[in-house]
Amino acid sequence: MKLNLLGSLISIIVINLVLSGDNAVVIALATLRLESEQRKKAIFWGTFGAVFLRVILTVVAAVLLSVPYIQAVGGLLLTWIAVKLLAEDEEGGEKAAPESLGAAIRTIIAADLLMSLDNVLAVAGASGGNLFLLVTGLLLSIPLVIWGSTFLADLMQRWPWLVAIGAGLLGWTAGEMILKEPYLSFLKAGTPWEYLVPGVLALGVVALGTALAKRKKAAACTRPGNPTKVDPRD
Repeated sequence: MKLNLLGSLISIIVINLVLSGDNAVVIALATLRLESEQRKKAIFWGTFGAVFLRVILTVVAAVLLSVPYIQAVGGLLLTWIAVKLLAEDEEGGEKAAPESLGAAIRTIIAADLLMSLDNVLAVAGASGGNLFLLVTGLLLSIPLVIWGSTFLADLMQRWPWLVAIGAGLLGWTAGEMILKEPYLSFLKAGTPWEYLVPGVLALGVVALGTALAKRKKAAACTRPGNPTKVDPRD
């Protein structure tokens, strides 16, 4: 009996970690421009809050996933979050990013909630309906998710081009969520849509996020009080 419980607990931890790869990307992007201490707080509280909501989501998963087009709407919302994160980071400077601790935490929790819609069934299945196992397994995975997110954020600060790749990955994940929507069964796996939808969203996120960032930069340069370039011929 104890071995069965231990096996289920390990399964929950492993499944959660495997399914948390995209979540770590979101956390890294959301905390990228925060100061070191604020980043640690945002990663901890964002991850803790996301896990808490994931437990609740797992309990009501069967009901929630029966709502028409819930996965498709979740995919579209995740696309918007990815564009927003990229646009804020590409804008550059110390004030890029989510600027505040609260904004970063809210972004982490919202994105995690959306991406967990189709993942919670796997975790629920591994727990066998045992709420204690579910909560314990998710809590034990928090330190590893925090470490992975911190590591990714450090890499993104060192190599900024990884930010665009991370945002594109979220776009791809959003496309996969849309394809899993039962009411859009004509986009089922094995058809060209299987790669076309995620690919278009991934490229669209990068293109739109970059374009919005350039637009913000241009608007900032025209604001009163901002230095403008002087034409030497004047």
